[in-house]
Amino acid sequence: MRTIQWGIIGTGNIASKFAEALQGMEDTSLAGVASRNLEKASKFAKEFGALKAYGSYEELAEATDIDVVYIGTPHTEHLVNAALMIKNKKAVLCEKPFTLNERDSKYLVELAKDNKVFLMEAMWTKFLPTTIQVKRWLNEGKIGIVKKMQIGFGFFNEFNEAHRYFNFNLGGGALLDVGIYPITYAIDLMESNPDKICSMVSKLENGIDEQNCILFQFPGQAIAMLSSAVAVEVGKEALIIGDKGRIRVPNFWKADKAYVYDNEGKLIETYKEADRVNGYEFEAYEVNQCIREGLLESKRVPLKDTLDVMKIMDDLRKEWGIHYPQENN
Repeated sequence: MRTIQWGIIGTGNIASKFAEALQGMEDTSLAGVASRNLEKASKFAKEFGALKAYGSYEELAEATDIDVVYIGTPHTEHLVNAALMIKNKKAVLCEKPFTLNERDSKYLVELAKDNKVFLMEAMWTKFLPTTIQVKRWLNEGKIGIVKKMQIGFGFFNEFNEAHRYFNFNLGGGALLDVGIYPITYAIDLMESNPDKICSMVSKLENGIDEQNCILFQFPGQAIAMLSSAVAVEVGKEALIIGDKGRIRVPNFWKADKAYVYDNEGKLIETYKEADRVNGYEFEAYEVNQCIREGLLESKRVPLKDTLDVMKIMDDLRKEWGIHYPQENN
Protein backbone atom coordinates (compact mmCIF):
# COMPACT_ATOMS: atom_id res chain seq x y z
CA MET A 1 0.00 0.00 0.00
CA ARG A 2 1.23 3.47 -0.86
CA THR A 3 2.86 5.24 2.10
CA ILE A 4 1.33 8.67 2.69
CA GLN A 5 3.89 11.36 3.45
CA TRP A 6 2.66 13.87 6.05
CA GLY A 7 3.81 17.33 6.94
CA ILE A 8 2.85 19.20 10.10
CA ILE A 9 2.90 22.94 10.64
CA GLY A 10 2.85 24.12 14.22
CA THR A 11 4.59 22.49 17.18
CA GLY A 12 2.08 23.01 19.97
CA ASN A 13 0.09 20.53 22.03
CA ILE A 14 -2.42 19.56 19.36
CA ALA A 15 0.33 19.07 16.76
CA SER A 16 2.18 16.84 19.22
CA LYS A 17 -0.89 14.64 19.68
CA PHE A 18 -1.35 14.31 15.94
CA ALA A 19 2.33 13.44 15.43
CA GLU A 20 2.03 10.79 18.14
CA ALA A 21 -0.92 9.30 16.27
CA LEU A 22 1.04 9.17 13.01
CA GLN A 23 3.82 7.28 14.79
CA GLY A 24 1.40 4.45 15.56
CA MET A 25 0.15 4.05 11.97
CA GLU A 26 1.33 1.78 9.17
CA ASP A 27 2.08 3.00 5.66
CA THR A 28 2.33 6.52 7.04
CA SER A 29 5.38 8.72 7.41
CA LEU A 30 5.98 12.10 9.04
CA ALA A 31 8.11 13.59 6.29
CA GLY A 32 8.48 17.07 7.71
CA VAL A 33 7.50 19.56 10.39
CA ALA A 34 7.64 23.34 10.13
CA SER A 35 7.72 26.17 12.62
CA ARG A 36 8.69 29.81 12.33
CA ASN A 37 11.46 28.82 14.73
CA LEU A 38 13.85 26.22 13.30
CA GLU A 39 15.00 25.20 16.78
CA LYS A 40 11.43 24.34 17.78
CA ALA A 41 10.87 22.45 14.54
CA SER A 42 14.09 20.48 15.00
CA LYS A 43 13.19 19.54 18.57
CA PHE A 44 9.72 18.42 17.47
CA ALA A 45 11.18 16.43 14.54
CA LYS A 46 13.56 14.61 16.85
CA GLU A 47 10.84 13.78 19.37
CA PHE A 48 8.38 12.41 16.80
CA GLY A 49 10.73 11.03 14.16
CA ALA A 50 10.04 13.55 11.41
CA LEU A 51 12.45 13.20 8.50
CA LYS A 52 13.00 16.96 8.09
CA ALA A 53 12.58 20.17 10.06
CA TYR A 54 11.79 23.50 8.40
CA GLY A 55 12.23 26.99 9.78
CA SER A 56 9.34 28.40 7.76
CA TYR A 57 5.95 27.24 6.51
CA GLU A 58 6.91 28.28 2.99
CA GLU A 59 9.79 25.77 2.91
CA LEU A 60 7.49 22.91 3.85
CA ALA A 61 4.87 24.06 1.34
CA GLU A 62 7.46 23.88 -1.44
CA ALA A 63 8.81 20.45 -0.43
CA THR A 64 8.24 17.84 -3.13
CA ASP A 65 8.10 14.80 -0.82
CA ILE A 66 4.94 15.70 1.14
CA ASP A 67 1.43 14.54 0.19
CA VAL A 68 -0.66 16.17 2.88
CA VAL A 69 -0.21 18.79 5.58
CA TYR A 70 -1.81 18.85 9.01
CA ILE A 71 -2.37 22.41 10.20
CA GLY A 72 -2.13 22.63 13.97
CA THR A 73 -1.57 26.37 14.35
CA PRO A 74 -3.95 28.74 16.22
CA HIS A 75 -7.24 29.13 14.36
CA THR A 76 -6.56 32.78 13.53
CA GLU A 77 -3.78 31.47 11.27
CA HIS A 78 -5.71 28.67 9.56
CA LEU A 79 -6.82 30.75 6.58
CA VAL A 80 -3.34 31.89 5.59
CA ASN A 81 -1.63 28.60 6.45
CA ALA A 82 -4.12 26.41 4.59
CA ALA A 83 -4.15 28.71 1.55
CA LEU A 84 -0.36 28.53 1.36
CA MET A 85 -0.39 24.73 1.33
CA ILE A 86 -3.29 24.48 -1.15
CA LYS A 87 -1.62 26.87 -3.58
CA ASN A 88 1.41 24.59 -3.45
CA LYS A 89 -0.80 21.59 -4.37
CA LYS A 90 -0.68 20.02 -0.92
CA ALA A 91 -3.69 18.19 0.49
CA VAL A 92 -4.76 19.73 3.80
CA LEU A 93 -6.20 18.52 7.09
CA CYS A 94 -6.97 21.71 9.02
CA GLU A 95 -7.75 21.85 12.71
CA LYS A 96 -11.08 23.15 13.94
CA PRO A 97 -12.48 25.69 13.82
CA PHE A 98 -11.64 25.61 10.12
CA THR A 99 -11.32 29.41 10.03
CA LEU A 100 -12.83 32.30 11.99
CA ASN A 101 -15.96 32.51 9.85
CA GLU A 102 -17.93 31.08 6.94
CA ARG A 103 -16.54 33.63 4.46
CA ASP A 104 -12.96 32.50 5.01
CA SER A 105 -13.94 28.84 5.00
CA LYS A 106 -15.70 29.26 1.66
CA TYR A 107 -12.53 30.81 0.26
CA LEU A 108 -10.48 27.74 1.25
CA VAL A 109 -13.09 25.37 -0.16
CA GLU A 110 -13.08 27.15 -3.53
CA LEU A 111 -9.30 27.38 -3.52
CA ALA A 112 -9.00 23.63 -2.96
CA LYS A 113 -11.46 22.94 -5.77
CA ASP A 114 -9.53 25.23 -8.13
CA ASN A 115 -6.26 23.49 -7.28
CA LYS A 116 -7.82 20.02 -7.26
CA VAL A 117 -6.46 19.07 -3.85
CA PHE A 118 -8.03 17.27 -0.90
CA LEU A 119 -9.30 19.40 1.99
CA MET A 120 -10.89 18.40 5.30
CA GLU A 121 -11.62 19.87 8.71
CA ALA A 122 -9.95 17.90 11.51
CA MET A 123 -13.17 17.03 13.35
CA TRP A 124 -11.62 13.96 14.93
CA THR A 125 -14.64 13.15 17.12
CA LYS A 126 -16.63 12.06 14.06
CA PHE A 127 -14.14 9.26 13.36
CA LEU A 128 -13.94 7.75 16.84
CA PRO A 129 -15.25 4.16 16.91
CA THR A 130 -17.41 5.14 19.91
CA THR A 131 -19.08 7.92 17.92
CA ILE A 132 -19.70 5.51 15.06
CA GLN A 133 -21.20 2.99 17.51
CA VAL A 134 -23.53 5.63 18.99
CA LYS A 135 -24.75 6.49 15.49
CA ARG A 136 -25.27 2.78 14.82
CA TRP A 137 -27.39 2.45 17.98
CA LEU A 138 -29.51 5.42 16.90
CA ASN A 139 -29.99 4.04 13.38
CA GLU A 140 -30.97 0.66 14.86
CA GLY A 141 -33.59 2.35 17.03
CA LYS A 142 -31.88 1.19 20.21
CA ILE A 143 -33.46 4.06 22.19
CA GLY A 144 -36.39 4.62 19.86
CA ILE A 145 -37.05 8.08 18.46
CA VAL A 146 -34.61 10.72 19.66
CA LYS A 147 -36.44 13.38 21.64
CA LYS A 148 -33.72 15.31 23.41
CA MET A 149 -29.97 15.74 23.71
CA GLN A 150 -27.90 17.39 26.42
CA ILE A 151 -24.32 18.02 25.39
CA GLY A 152 -21.78 20.10 27.27
CA PHE A 153 -18.13 20.92 26.82
CA GLY A 154 -16.51 23.37 29.17
CA PHE A 155 -13.91 23.88 31.85
CA PHE A 156 -12.74 26.49 34.32
CA ASN A 157 -9.80 28.80 33.64
CA GLU A 158 -8.77 31.91 35.51
CA PHE A 159 -9.32 34.97 33.34
CA ASN A 160 -6.10 35.98 31.59
CA GLU A 161 -6.55 38.26 28.59
CA ALA A 162 -3.19 37.18 27.18
CA HIS A 163 -4.35 33.56 26.91
CA ARG A 164 -5.91 32.52 23.62
CA TYR A 165 -9.16 31.52 25.36
CA PHE A 166 -9.78 35.14 26.33
CA ASN A 167 -8.01 37.13 23.62
CA PHE A 168 -9.96 38.71 20.73
CA ASN A 169 -6.80 38.90 18.62
CA LEU A 170 -6.42 35.12 18.95
CA GLY A 171 -10.05 34.31 18.17
CA GLY A 172 -10.85 33.64 21.82
CA GLY A 173 -14.10 32.64 23.45
CA ALA A 174 -16.02 29.50 24.25
CA LEU A 175 -17.93 29.15 20.99
CA LEU A 176 -15.09 28.75 18.51
CA ASP A 177 -12.72 26.91 20.80
CA VAL A 178 -15.01 24.29 22.35
CA GLY A 179 -18.60 25.11 21.36
CA ILE A 180 -17.95 23.73 17.90
CA TYR A 181 -17.85 20.23 19.44
CA PRO A 182 -21.41 20.03 20.85
CA ILE A 183 -22.78 21.82 17.78
CA THR A 184 -21.12 19.40 15.37
CA TYR A 185 -21.91 16.35 17.50
CA ALA A 186 -25.62 17.13 17.71
CA ILE A 187 -25.92 17.77 13.96
CA ASP A 188 -23.95 14.63 13.16
CA LEU A 189 -26.12 12.40 15.37
CA MET A 190 -29.34 13.87 13.99
CA GLU A 191 -27.97 13.86 10.42
CA SER A 192 -29.70 17.19 9.91
CA ASN A 193 -29.25 20.89 10.51
CA PRO A 194 -31.60 22.43 13.07
CA ASP A 195 -34.82 24.18 12.02
CA LYS A 196 -34.69 26.64 14.90
CA ILE A 197 -31.86 28.05 17.03
CA CYS A 198 -31.96 30.21 20.12
CA SER A 199 -29.21 31.02 22.58
CA MET A 200 -27.89 32.88 25.59
CA VAL A 201 -24.37 34.07 26.26
CA SER A 202 -22.36 35.28 29.25
CA LYS A 203 -19.48 37.62 28.46
CA LEU A 204 -16.38 38.58 30.39
CA GLU A 205 -15.29 42.16 31.01
CA ASN A 206 -13.48 42.33 27.66
CA GLY A 207 -16.53 41.08 25.73
CA ILE A 208 -15.34 37.51 25.14
CA ASP A 209 -17.97 34.78 25.58
CA GLU A 210 -17.01 32.84 28.71
CA GLN A 211 -20.00 30.54 28.39
CA ASN A 212 -23.07 30.02 26.28
CA CYS A 213 -26.22 27.92 26.06
CA ILE A 214 -27.66 27.03 22.67
CA LEU A 215 -30.96 25.34 21.86
CA PHE A 216 -31.48 23.49 18.59
CA GLN A 217 -34.82 22.19 17.39
CA PHE A 218 -34.50 19.60 14.63
CA PRO A 219 -37.04 18.42 12.06
CA GLY A 220 -39.35 16.06 13.94
CA GLN A 221 -39.21 18.30 17.05
CA ALA A 222 -36.13 16.79 18.76
CA ILE A 223 -34.41 19.38 20.96
CA ALA A 224 -30.70 19.67 21.71
CA MET A 225 -29.49 21.62 24.75
CA LEU A 226 -25.87 22.57 24.11
CA SER A 227 -23.44 24.40 26.36
CA SER A 228 -19.81 25.39 26.16
CA ALA A 229 -17.48 27.40 28.38
CA VAL A 230 -13.86 28.39 28.91
CA ALA A 231 -14.29 29.81 32.42
CA VAL A 232 -16.98 27.54 33.88
CA GLU A 233 -16.86 23.79 34.53
CA VAL A 234 -19.92 22.47 32.68
CA GLY A 235 -18.73 18.92 32.05
CA LYS A 236 -17.99 17.03 28.85
CA GLU A 237 -20.80 14.52 28.58
CA ALA A 238 -23.41 13.80 25.94
CA LEU A 239 -26.82 12.40 26.86
CA ILE A 240 -29.09 11.31 24.01
CA ILE A 241 -32.66 10.61 25.13
CA GLY A 242 -35.20 8.65 23.12
CA ASP A 243 -38.72 7.43 23.81
CA LYS A 244 -37.35 3.95 24.66
CA GLY A 245 -34.21 4.80 26.59
CA ARG A 246 -31.06 6.90 26.60
CA ILE A 247 -27.40 6.80 25.61
CA ARG A 248 -24.71 8.33 27.85
CA VAL A 249 -21.33 9.22 26.36
CA PRO A 250 -18.73 10.40 28.91
CA ASN A 251 -16.15 12.77 27.43
CA PHE A 252 -18.03 12.61 24.13
CA TRP A 253 -15.41 14.67 22.27
CA LYS A 254 -12.74 12.00 22.85
CA ALA A 255 -15.01 9.13 23.88
CA ASP A 256 -13.78 5.55 24.21
CA LYS A 257 -16.93 4.21 25.84
CA ALA A 258 -20.72 4.65 25.78
CA TYR A 259 -23.70 3.19 27.64
CA VAL A 260 -27.33 2.41 26.75
CA TYR A 261 -30.07 2.48 29.39
CA ASP A 262 -33.74 1.66 29.18
CA ASN A 263 -36.50 3.96 30.45
CA GLU A 264 -36.21 2.48 33.95
CA GLY A 265 -32.53 3.37 34.12
CA LYS A 266 -31.29 -0.20 33.68
CA LEU A 267 -27.98 -0.56 31.83
CA ILE A 268 -28.69 -2.75 28.81
CA GLU A 269 -25.56 -2.36 26.65
CA THR A 270 -22.00 -1.06 26.97
CA TYR A 271 -19.46 -0.24 24.29
CA LYS A 272 -15.75 0.13 25.01
CA GLU A 273 -13.09 0.68 22.39
CA ALA A 274 -10.13 -1.56 21.92
CA ASP A 275 -6.68 -0.08 22.54
CA ARG A 276 -5.80 2.90 20.39
CA VAL A 277 -2.93 5.36 20.03
CA ASN A 278 -4.73 8.52 21.17
CA GLY A 279 -7.78 8.81 18.90
CA TYR A 280 -6.31 11.17 16.33
CA GLU A 281 -5.22 8.28 14.16
CA PHE A 282 -8.78 7.62 12.99
CA GLU A 283 -9.08 10.91 11.12
CA ALA A 284 -5.59 10.39 9.72
CA TYR A 285 -6.63 6.96 8.40
CA GLU A 286 -9.57 8.65 6.65
CA VAL A 287 -7.30 11.22 5.00
CA ASN A 288 -4.85 8.54 3.90
CA GLN A 289 -7.64 6.52 2.29
CA CYS A 290 -9.16 9.55 0.57
CA ILE A 291 -5.79 10.51 -0.90
CA ARG A 292 -5.15 6.95 -2.10
CA GLU A 293 -8.56 6.96 -3.80
CA GLY A 294 -7.99 10.37 -5.37
CA LEU A 295 -10.89 11.99 -3.51
CA LEU A 296 -11.02 15.74 -2.92
CA GLU A 297 -13.13 15.58 0.24
CA SER A 298 -14.26 13.11 2.88
CA LYS A 299 -17.74 11.59 2.85
CA ARG A 300 -17.67 11.54 6.67
CA VAL A 301 -16.71 15.21 7.00
CA PRO A 302 -17.84 16.78 3.73
CA LEU A 303 -16.96 20.41 3.22
CA LYS A 304 -20.64 21.35 3.21
CA ASP A 305 -20.91 20.18 6.84
CA THR A 306 -17.99 22.40 7.78
CA LEU A 307 -19.55 25.40 6.06
CA ASP A 308 -22.93 24.74 7.70
CA VAL A 309 -21.41 24.77 11.18
CA MET A 310 -19.38 27.90 10.41
CA LYS A 311 -22.60 29.62 9.29
CA ILE A 312 -24.35 28.68 12.54
CA MET A 313 -21.46 30.04 14.60
CA ASP A 314 -21.37 33.23 12.53
CA ASP A 315 -25.07 33.78 13.19
CA LEU A 316 -24.64 33.17 16.91
CA ARG A 317 -21.73 35.60 17.17
CA LYS A 318 -23.69 38.22 15.25
CA GLU A 319 -26.55 37.82 17.71
CA TRP A 320 -24.12 38.10 20.63
CA GLY A 321 -22.24 41.09 19.20
CA ILE A 322 -18.89 39.28 19.01
CA HIS A 323 -16.60 40.35 16.17
CA TYR A 324 -12.91 39.57 15.69
CA PRO A 325 -10.40 42.19 14.48
CA GLN A 326 -9.33 39.94 11.58
CA GLU A 327 -12.86 40.13 10.17
CA ASN A 328 -12.48 43.83 9.40
CA ASN A 329 -10.58 43.05 6.20
